[in-house]
Amino acid sequence: MHSLGAELIEYGRDFDEAKDQAVRIANERGLEFAPSFHRDFVVGVATYAHELFMAVGDLDTVYVPIGLGSGICGVIGTRDALGRKTRVVGMVAANADTYARSVAAGRSVPTSSALTFADGMAVRVPDAAALEVIQRGADRIVEVSDDEIAESIRIIFSTTHNCAEGAGAAALAALVKERELLHGRRAAVILSGQNIDRDWMKTVFAGGTPRAL
Repeated sequence: MHSLGAELIEYGRDFDEAKDQAVRIANERGLEFAPSFHRDFVVGVATYAHELFMAVGDLDTVYVPIGLGSGICGVIGTRDALGRKTRVVGMVAANADTYARSVAAGRSVPTSSALTFADGMAVRVPDAAALEVIQRGADRIVEVSDDEIAESIRIIFSTTHNCAEGAGAAALAALVKERELLHGRRAAVILSGQNIDRDWMKTVFAGGTPRAL
């Protein structure tokens, strides 16, 4: 970012505090704030859902990680647009479970912390629009531990030679957790990204689990 001439401001202890500060700066400077959840993002990531549904028939269940919600909303919207009956299952990190709590309560339930190394899911405050779509279209929300996520990173690397970030491996962690429910069924997982720090990857490959501060 610096090399491309951008001003980079680091603020707060997590994503939500940084987001709130970005909104304040945008208002003070007369800038346009680009939200992390937006219809355009949902439409964009929905392209992978379209590719999946068109390539794989008779898909019973698809597991999708939940950060702020673009990915799972894209999958739900594409499923509905194509008229498929596939169950969409979201997953959250056990230590960043605002969406699980919110879906269970039927309203937004912010949390005081989101301590997971799966930083793509480290959200404390759900987006209202995303929550509405998830409540209406997701079959259920599964919580996975950081240890389960780390093991899934190792499985993905050893079996497919792909690196996965924490959020990217969370879907497989949920599928493994629910494998007894899936006998005889066709399921898919979304590997959403490879953005994992080198030190964290070294820890995972050594058999450990990175710890969020």
